[in-house]
Order: sequence, then structure tokens, then C-alpha cells
Amino acid sequence: MSVDPLEAVVARRGDEALETLAGLRATDPPTTGGRVLSYVYDSGVSALDDLAVRAAGLAHGVNGLDPTVFGSVARIHGGIVRRVRTILGGDSGGAGTDGNGGNGGNGGESDDDEVYGVVTSGGTESCVLASLAAREVSGRAPGSGGSIVAPVTAHAAFRKAAHVLGMRFVGVEVDPATGRAAAEDLLAAVDGDTCMVVCSAPSYPTGVIDPVEQVAAGLEARHDPRIGLHVDACLGGLVLPFWPGGVGEAWDLRVPRVTSISADLHKYGFAPKGTSVLLSRGRARHRASWFATVDWPGYPVVNPTLSGSKPLEPSAAAWAVLEALGDDGQRELVARTARATSRLVEGLSAIEGLKVVDSDPGPLIAVVADVSAGEDRVVHPHRWADECGRRGIAVQAQPAYRQQRGSLSSSSHLTITPVTERLTGEILGVARGAADAVRGMPAPAPPAEFADVLDALGSGALSPGDLLALPEDDVHELVAGVSSGASDETGGGMAPLLAAIERLPAEVGARLVRAYLAAVME
Repeated sequence: MSVDPLEAVVARRGDEALETLAGLRATDPPTTGGRVLSYVYDSGVSALDDLAVRAAGLAHGVNGLDPTVFGSVARIHGGIVRRVRTILGGDSGGAGTDGNGGNGGNGGESDDDEVYGVVTSGGTESCVLASLAAREVSGRAPGSGGSIVAPVTAHAAFRKAAHVLGMRFVGVEVDPATGRAAAEDLLAAVDGDTCMVVCSAPSYPTGVIDPVEQVAAGLEARHDPRIGLHVDACLGGLVLPFWPGGVGEAWDLRVPRVTSISADLHKYGFAPKGTSVLLSRGRARHRASWFATVDWPGYPVVNPTLSGSKPLEPSAAAWAVLEALGDDGQRELVARTARATSRLVEGLSAIEGLKVVDSDPGPLIAVVADVSAGEDRVVHPHRWADECGRRGIAVQAQPAYRQQRGSLSSSSHLTITPVTERLTGEILGVARGAADAVRGMPAPAPPAEFADVLDALGSGALSPGDLLALPEDDVHELVAGVSSGASDETGGGMAPLLAAIERLPAEVGARLVRAYLAAVME
């Protein structure tokens, strides 16, 4: 039997590629071990990671485009939906399930209270699909407008959804001291253009759970029943239901007026990136975001999600992890997360010059400067975050946010996971040392590369429109030197760039950070 000569070439070059990949990954911060307090969600249980890799391997090559060809797609997606629906209070007791995990036949009665679901590639896709369904249910044709009402603290995915779908994002201001949105403020923003209201459980920047029950009651009493109420539980959906002692008022599908909810499996489901679930109340809303056409010469196209062809690997890994954990395993991992969160809040609160922002129960911590400490003792959270990073603990900096009722302060964000419990002592040691190193330093200055632009904007010699009209190559030149961090006296980091963002009009800042990331990738 002849040997394909390509096999040997592929093996040799493949080994070289894997060696290169290992070198590239060695320059990244670790995705396990708990030293990156954002972006990654580490269970700390190596057996779960191994299981996910094995499950993904078994699903390798399967195209999730057509479950009528690959029956495992429907079974795996249906299992995920059923599990998440139960966790989020969406079981209605109906008998049977359809291929998407929704309850099936109910004797011909209305299925408005039945909950159906679809598995997506991540939280952003879930949020975009929920927004699309809301637009369709409201009866608006593409391009005919419609708006999404949400607190300004709602995830940027809803701004992206509005941009992509030709809708309008209506941001409702929050209390600048607490980051909390008032139900009455949200309801007051609802008008004839509103397709959907969004509440977060919790909001990423502050860890606050929005007043879902109050918003639901107001919508029920005063507004068009077609207006959706979406709960963005992409972060909280698989951690808040298991939080020790509970989190207070209902925020999930136990609230009857909630029409859809999103939850990410690759966050506190501890699955690899990227798997999320969008659950919708009623078959009509569930199917409103699907795309289907037979108006071309090829095969009939039906896409429940934004993608057509898609890998089964992430979903298979998520399904296997959910099956392995069960409620008891999930509850134990959340208990570890809760203990770590409590210890870190206590320890960070004791650091002079820093202040932990009050939040609802959950795994998020926001830290701001304690201005009461005095100018010579205050710790700027962005300088602190950069210094923590230099000492081996990655903390995420968040810029101040301007609003008419008062700005939300510059802050730093920590996402706590089960593995964090092993490192609370080390993290607090780094946090204290970093604070000591930057205490009393002035607020970060924007990069020198932006100085002329900021001066021109301040004097009126340059308008935001002028900057937005600049050719992309000119904008690239403006930010190309920023990534080196050479202009910051503390040795680099994100603080200078965030200082510029805080001073620039939002639309200008968005263009500059787009150019910044593009420059890093190019």
C-alpha cells in the first residue's frame, strides 16, 4: 500500500507549527491559576478542563449548521437548553421537549409561557439575537427604527446590536455613587419606538443587579405587551442561582413578564469559549430572530443563530461540563467563589486610598479611589491596576463615564472565580504592594501622542467632527506609538490610554481605541 507523501510533509510542518504556537502562548498570561481577574473563568478543577478537551475532540469536524444531518447537534443543544432553562426558572411543567429544548405539545393551548432556547457562540450573539427578536415581534421592518432602552451600565453588546440592526440605543443614566438604575427612570424612557428594555443581572462594571421585578411590573401595567424585557445574565446566569444565601429579588424567568434571558456557559458554566444560551418565552419570540430562505438555487437555509456553519466542539464541551458538575458541583464551585469574593472585599477595603464600591451579592468587585484619604494618600485605580499587572495579577481598568447627573468614577474591575480562593492571600499581598507603590501619585496623564489633539479640542481649534473625518491612516499614526507606553512615567500600562478616553468625546474615543487595537493586531 503506497504512502501518501503529503502525510510526512504535514507531520513535519505540523510539528513546527505546534512548536511556534507553544512559544506564542508562552508570552500570554495564564488562562488557569487565577492570576487574570477578567476574561477567563477558571473552575480550578483540572478534571473539568480535561473533560472539556476530550468532549471537544469527540465533536471535532461536526458542522452545527444542519442538525437533520448531524443528529448529535440537536441532542447536545437541546440538553444544554433544558439544563439552563431549569436553572433560570423557565420550567413550566409541560410534557415533552422540542429539538431546541422547549416544552412541546400542550394540548393546543397557547404556548406564550413556554420557554424555548438556542445555543449561540457567546453573550454578544445572544444579546444581538434577543434585540433582533424584539424588533421583529414589535412589527418593525428592517430599517424602520425601533429602540433598545437600557441602563448605561448595560453591556456594550446592546449598543452593538442597535448599530448592527439599525435600531437606537437609549441609555438611561444611573446613580453616579452606586451605579444603580431606577426602575422608574427606565420605564420613563419607554415610548412608542421602544422594542425592548434591558436589565442586567449583574451589570459588569459595578456588579449591580438591575430592578427586574419593578421594571416588569411597570411594563405589565403601563406599556405595550409586545415590548420585550430582556435580562442579560450572560455573566450571572450560572452563578447567581447558586449564590449562598440568595441574591434578593427575583431577576430570572420566575418573573412572568421577562420575555428573554441570556446566560454564558463559558463564564460560570466553566466551559471553554464560546458557548452561550438565549432563552425566550413563547415560540413566536423564540423563532423571530431565525433566518430562513429558499429563495436561491441551493439547499434550504435555516439559521437559528447569526452563523451558518459552526463547530460543535464548544457546545459539546459545555454539555459535558454541565453533565459532570450537576447542581451539587455547581453549588460547590459557586461557594468557593463566594468565599473568595468576601475575603477580597474585606482585604481590599482595608487598603488606604482605595474604596470598594457597594454591589449586590455576586462575584464582581469594583474598586475606586478613596478621595477622603487626602490628595497625598489617595490611590488612583488605573495606576493601581497597572502596578498589579506588573506584579503578576491582572486587574481590569475601567474609565470614568460621563453622564448629566454626575460621572461614574474611574475604577478597576475584578472577576472572582473558584480558583481565586487559593490565591486570596497572594492577590491581597500584590494589591497592598501595588497601592503602596502608587499612593499619592497624580491621576494618569494621556499619552504625549494625544497632547496636541486634546489641546486643540480644548481650545476649539479642532472639533470632534474634524477628528472623525480624519483618514484612517492619520488616526493610525496618532495611536501607533501609544502601545509602547514609553510616555507614561510609571512604565507603561493602560492608564495613559484610559486617561485620554476619559477626556475625549465618546465617539472620538471609540475611533481611537479601535485604531489602537487594530495597530496591536496589524
